Amino acid sequence: MRGRNADAYSIHKRGSRENINAYDKEQVPSWNEVSKDIGNPPWKRSILHVVVASLTSFLYGYHLGVVNETLESISNDLHFNGNTMAEGLVVSICLGGAFAGSTFSGFIVDRIGFRRAFQLCALPMIIGSSMSATAKDLWGILLGRLFVGAGMGLGPALASLYVTEVSPAYVRGTYGSFLQIATALGLMGALLIGSPSKETEGWWRICFWVSAVPPALLALSIDFSPESPHWLFKKGRAADAEAAFERLFGGPYVKGAMVDLSKSDRGDEAETVKLSELLYGHHRKVIFIGSTLFGLQQLSGINAIFFFSSTVFKNAGVSSQSANICVGIANLIGSFSALLLMDKLGRKVLLIASFSGMAVTMGLQAASASSLVSSSNEVYLSVGGMLLFVLAFAAGAGPVPSLLLSEMFPGRIRAKAMSICLTVHWVINFLVGLLFLRLLEQIGPLVLDTIFATFCFVAVIFVKRNVMETKGRSLQEIEITLLTAE
Repeated sequence: MRGRNADAYSIHKRGSRENINAYDKEQVPSWNEVSKDIGNPPWKRSILHVVVASLTSFLYGYHLGVVNETLESISNDLHFNGNTMAEGLVVSICLGGAFAGSTFSGFIVDRIGFRRAFQLCALPMIIGSSMSATAKDLWGILLGRLFVGAGMGLGPALASLYVTEVSPAYVRGTYGSFLQIATALGLMGALLIGSPSKETEGWWRICFWVSAVPPALLALSIDFSPESPHWLFKKGRAADAEAAFERLFGGPYVKGAMVDLSKSDRGDEAETVKLSELLYGHHRKVIFIGSTLFGLQQLSGINAIFFFSSTVFKNAGVSSQSANICVGIANLIGSFSALLLMDKLGRKVLLIASFSGMAVTMGLQAASASSLVSSSNEVYLSVGGMLLFVLAFAAGAGPVPSLLLSEMFPGRIRAKAMSICLTVHWVINFLVGLLFLRLLEQIGPLVLDTIFATFCFVAVIFVKRNVMETKGRSLQEIEITLLTAE
């Protein structure tokens, strides 16, 4: 029995490779040639599947913000009020779980595909939300947040990769912005739902129960979306890849898309990618760019604002409820700006403008804490600088890195490379969440905000020197350009 299965498997693989090689021999117009003749494919075919994938980003935003308004109530009910390390751990423990989730995300998606991986992502988020809502002590909510984090770490990587691989090139940037908009809506939803927590006893538990609903919707709805044709093709399932392309783009574009795909991706090659090849091989430069970009994104201080804006506003004498709503609105406006500008200005220009704006506005927050500013102007500089910082982040530094790196990584290593870069993202995110309150106490807002502003300025220089533009180019064109450069 075992031998017959092995023989059948070998025949299947050999047949798949023959089908794949056949695309190289066919005299079929490429994707770009087809698009020039009959125009771009209709965006309506793929948009619904992008919206479904964006549920993971909504959950990411929601769980970033759910402890913002509720942290004080949680600490009072679970008896760790005043312990800044415990409060920081409640915030950051989910980021520790996200580290584990992101570490294995590339291996998971390469093995089981996107649809099953999305469902696997939803499961710990449902369990973790339920555990958090029913927690009786500090350890209970930490364990629940850890489970949620595992799903959080898996979700953003899946969403970025999936959106990149199912989107037509001419709207890929716009679709990538959907993820940032979903994150902004999730964050804003968490702030609004959490606003009664200070007046209503036990309301924070409702906030966690609510967060169990979107992952359940994700697990059900993703079954109606197509698998990534790129993943199917790498697995040697050329006929299934054609069917997926037809659902996403329409019949006239299938052959051209398959021809382009055959120029770079080869069946089953992703399984042979080793960690040492990614870290030390000829892909190491693009891995370095991706990891550094994510690291600088987190060292900008953005998540310190999302996690602890209530505390910062309270110290400035501003109502946290109204101020947090303003943060949510600024985030949403910036996200819609990215939606409009991503495919017009390009990824690199948007990144440079965004990090530049963040450096200036974080500088305003640092200035508000100096002795040179009067107390009457301190609030305006602090809160105004924070809102403008969030706006600048959401317009570029928030949505661009995930999309850009999904485009830049060759198909053969895309999932595993993304998981490595996101692991760096989650480690730094965890440290910022854990240490921010303690650092605010020890070194003060002036020094801390100056450090964040410096990292934003470093990011501008790094992007100018190392990032390539990918606007309007097919994934295969980008891959060939990078290979030529190497």
